[in-house]
This record gives sequence, structure tokens and C-alpha cells, in this order.
Amino acid sequence: MAKSPFLLIGILVLCCWTAIANAEYMIYKDHKMPINHRIKDLVNRMTLEEKIGQMTQIERSVASAEVMKKYYIGSVLSGGGSVPAPQASPEAWVDMVNDFQKGSLSTRLGIPMIYGIDAVHGNNNVYNATIFPHNIGLGATRQGSYRSFVDFLDIKVPRQYKNIKKKYNKVQ
Repeated sequence: MAKSPFLLIGILVLCCWTAIANAEYMIYKDHKMPINHRIKDLVNRMTLEEKIGQMTQIERSVASAEVMKKYYIGSVLSGGGSVPAPQASPEAWVDMVNDFQKGSLSTRLGIPMIYGIDAVHGNNNVYNATIFPHNIGLGATRQGSYRSFVDFLDIKVPRQYKNIKKKYNKVQ
């Protein structure tokens, strides 16, 4: 009779080991793998509904954790005047976005969503936020030193287009 607990523990350990050994390896979650392998693995795992959802951007007013999870939404945008509540604090904004993100991460594949704000000057939707001057406003000041703070993102665009309003490139 004294051997029964040892036999039971042995069977339990064997079952746990078998479950761990059979766990599916997900390349897309392995940060050590090359990005192109991870992307291919993720896309191959996605259903058509998940792919459509990931290509969909919805407005903040219709977003919720449940919507993000149910429709696999890839992106949420706050348009002009789209706020979580009148005079919402920065904390209210963070809570709102975190709620959306929790919905996205709770899906089968756990793909995070992208959140965007339509705010070229700064987010004037946040109560008491600072509005920053637009690039054209910086140019109107005729202060060359302000220009050095303007960053651009797309370095591949030909140099003659470097001052286009919504193009980002490193100012030299």
C-alpha cells in the first residue's frame, strides 16, 4: 500500500512531461528567429477572418476589448474630437488604450493592435495638453535652430522631397 502514492506521483509526472513535450513550437513567438521566418509562420497560422481583421482600422468610438477580440481588429484611430470622456485625463487615455490592447492580446494568436491619433500638431484631445507647432509654423518663425529638432522617417525618398509636410527623414 505504501507504494501506491509513488506510483500515482510517477504517473502524474509522466502525464505532465508528455503534455510539455507535445506543446506546439510557435516560430512567430521566438524572438531569436529571423523576422521573415516569424512573419511567414504567423501569417500561415492566421485564418481568413484574422487576416481581414488585422487589415481593419476602426474609430475609437466603436472600439472595445470585446470588439478587438471578436473581429481581430488590427488598428484603432482616434479622429479629431474623439475622446474617451469629456476632459479625459492622460490616465483615462492610457486606460482606454490598455483595454483595447488587452482585447487584442487575448485572441488566439495574441497579435497586439496599433493605436493612432489624428494629431499632427500634438494631441489637443487630451485635456490640458500642449499643442506643438506644425512644420509650416516652425518655418514661419524663421528660426533655423528650430529646424534641427524636426525629424524625418523615410530616408529612401529622394533628397529634393525632404521638406514635404508629412514626410519624415533625418535632417542633416
